Amino acid sequence: MTPATALATVPGLPELAGSSVYLRSATPADAAAIHALITGHLAEGRLLPRERAEIAVHAHRFVVVCQDDAIVACAELAPLSRDVSEVRSLVVSEDARSLGLGRELIDELVERATMAGFEKLCAFTHAPSYFVQLGFSMVPHVWLPEKIVTDCHSCPHFRRCGQYAVLRELRRPNQAFVPLAALHG
Repeated sequence: MTPATALATVPGLPELAGSSVYLRSATPADAAAIHALITGHLAEGRLLPRERAEIAVHAHRFVVVCQDDAIVACAELAPLSRDVSEVRSLVVSEDARSLGLGRELIDELVERATMAGFEKLCAFTHAPSYFVQLGFSMVPHVWLPEKIVTDCHSCPHFRRCGQYAVLRELRRPNQAFVPLAALHG
């Protein structure tokens, strides 16, 4: 998808009461709305808190879904290493759930991670079956040392978080090549 793709054009995605629904890259001006969306869903126990200032600094890594210019869903593509990136802060507002918006966000992050040259995309989740349906596999946490070093060691829930690690290998587009025989005339 492009930075401001209308989701109504995606086959199978229902319209939200005739509203204008679209996916786009976030900007620092969206930090307050993203922070409010994440904070508003912390009680569900599936998200880690985020600081508004941190969201503003990393806004370019977020993708948001807007309904009539209000952010109703978000997700972040966070690099963990040169080869591994992570889906973070995936949240869809209660009013917009079961409409395929989470899938649209994940598909967009897969596309962006692939185009950026990452080999793997991971997530840490309480709902691994959702990610498995989207092509991820459950893996041991130790398979993602980048995540452990980057975030887990400093987390108050380290070694008792209850989250599952999921991983998706990314397929890079085939490079154009000339058959060797063609070089010899």
